[in-house]
Amino acid sequence: SNSSASCWSHLHPVNMFNSYNVKFYHSKALTSPYPGSQVERSQVPEDKVGWLTEWKDYNPVEYTAKSVLAGPSWADPQINDKGFSPKFNERDGEVERKSLNGLYVVENGRPRNPAGRTGLTGRGLLGRWGPNHAADPIVTRWKRDGSGNKVAHPVTGKNILQFVAIKRRDCGEWAIPGGMVDPEEKISATLRREFEEEALNSLQKSPEEKAKLEKQLHKLFSQEHFVVYRGYVDDPRNTDNAWMETEAVNYHDETGETMDNLPLEAGDDAGAVKWVDISEKLELYASHSYFIKLVTEKRGAHWSEDPGPECHE
Repeated sequence: SNSSASCWSHLHPVNMFNSYNVKFYHSKALTSPYPGSQVERSQVPEDKVGWLTEWKDYNPVEYTAKSVLAGPSWADPQINDKGFSPKFNERDGEVERKSLNGLYVVENGRPRNPAGRTGLTGRGLLGRWGPNHAADPIVTRWKRDGSGNKVAHPVTGKNILQFVAIKRRDCGEWAIPGGMVDPEEKISATLRREFEEEALNSLQKSPEEKAKLEKQLHKLFSQEHFVVYRGYVDDPRNTDNAWMETEAVNYHDETGETMDNLPLEAGDDAGAVKWVDISEKLELYASHSYFIKLVTEKRGAHWSEDPGPECHE
């Protein structure tokens, strides 16, 4: 499927709204086999995704990856483990169990995916029961020619925007250099840390180099930014009891001066990193094309050569 190009019309509409009143869809959250495994989800027909539709014979497969059951610091214990009594829908010690989409249902001690059935229970690859919070920094600049002038698209006449993209090691797809929010970490700190680790390879830098990077980035990350999206993400790792949520934030370098001096270098989970010209032809990981499209609308940049109907309703 060519992701966002067909306006997601081939996806499963789920009556769920995030803070921007965008209707959400389950498509990637029905992927089989489940990522990193041979596990097949039980089939969920389009008309039975929503929980409001009664389905007595629903019999999802239970799966939680060994890497999660091994009990790493980023993962919860199993629901029935002794001494584990999570406080769902609230801040639970260091763990944020509130959803960006409001209250979710907890059934038999397990949180229920607010966007509907996925054909799989348990946590899959996700560490937390309920929402797993990520942050996606979208760092943009205008494409410029050798003389420093903005480059416009020949068909639409709109200026071309570029963003810093990383190639994910796990699936080889291009993506926004985001990552999971650490316990007790502010979202703004996650956005900056993930960008530094994945796009600037800050973990491998000397303290002096790192301090220099921090200083240059401070200007970019302290300016006014645009919150592109907050809420549920249709992600291939989602299950009936664990799901991804993100806050995608655009930091725009209008003059290009800040980012021109920063050497992009892939680090951490990234296999490669580069400035990518934005257009609807981009095929990106999870819901990233959609986030990028919202940024181009906000900045009045080029997106599509086909001025078809707007489709972000």
